[in-house]
Amino acid sequence: MDEPPYLVIAAELRRRIETGELQPGERVPSTRSLVRDFGVAMATATKALRALQDERLVHASPGVGTIVGAPPRTTRARPVPAALNEPRSGLALALERDQVVRMGIAIADAEGLPAVSMRRIAAELGVSTMALYRHVGGKETLVLQMVDAAFGEFPLPTLYGDWRARVTVVAQTQWAAYRAHLWLAGAVSVGRPQVLPHLLPHTDALLSAFKPLDKTTAMYAVISVFGYVRSLAQAMETEAQAVQDTGLTADDWAERQTEQMAAVIAAGNLTAFRDLMADDWDFDYDLDRLFAFGLDLMLDGLAVRL
Repeated sequence: MDEPPYLVIAAELRRRIETGELQPGERVPSTRSLVRDFGVAMATATKALRALQDERLVHASPGVGTIVGAPPRTTRARPVPAALNEPRSGLALALERDQVVRMGIAIADAEGLPAVSMRRIAAELGVSTMALYRHVGGKETLVLQMVDAAFGEFPLPTLYGDWRARVTVVAQTQWAAYRAHLWLAGAVSVGRPQVLPHLLPHTDALLSAFKPLDKTTAMYAVISVFGYVRSLAQAMETEAQAVQDTGLTADDWAERQTEQMAAVIAAGNLTAFRDLMADDWDFDYDLDRLFAFGLDLMLDGLAVRL
């Protein structure tokens, strides 16, 4: 008896992975490509990728697609001794504060910022909830310390070159931090910027790059760069949640809308859309590429002012 088509597709992709034809970190063919190459329905292609995900041979990466390799594991902080409950001072207090902050980051990385609470952190560390308030204050203060610690993992390098090169490095550094911690963009405010030791150097670097502008225009330029990087980064968390809820990457979801899209285009005589989708054109939705493209557009505009 013949194997189901989805198992045939899964076996072929598994072979490519095991032989090294598809390397860890590389994208596997999208469901749309599998539909075209194997002549199967979209549901069959999706089921094939799901089978490989269940085997942890591939995983969905927000804004990228389905990637070879098991999903990255979140590093969780180890429980600390119950001595955290005892009043401490100086270096010991600073070390214990760092343990609380790191646990908060670990929980946020794994489950999102709403999952972070003083009670949850206390339970993970095996201490009383009240003990945490002596070390980090309330949750609002804790989140600020988490934001500062997260940006501290991505210090700004020494900046060289013209204003554009320096702004690009600052934006790329922020993007890397947001990439590593999907909750981080939602915790950063543009209108009410937090005064944090690891974040203020970013503002200072941008202000330095925009010195030829008057002070008001320079500040608007700084806010525009911050806002662009942050707003696009927030799409990563939204996409990650959608992948978790549906099991579909953005490409998979778009491919499932093909028939409905075609019907709406035909009914509305949307000629630009019709031309766009001609010849089985396949758009590669990549958030890293979108970030670089949008940043270039913004810097082109700022170049006119400068």
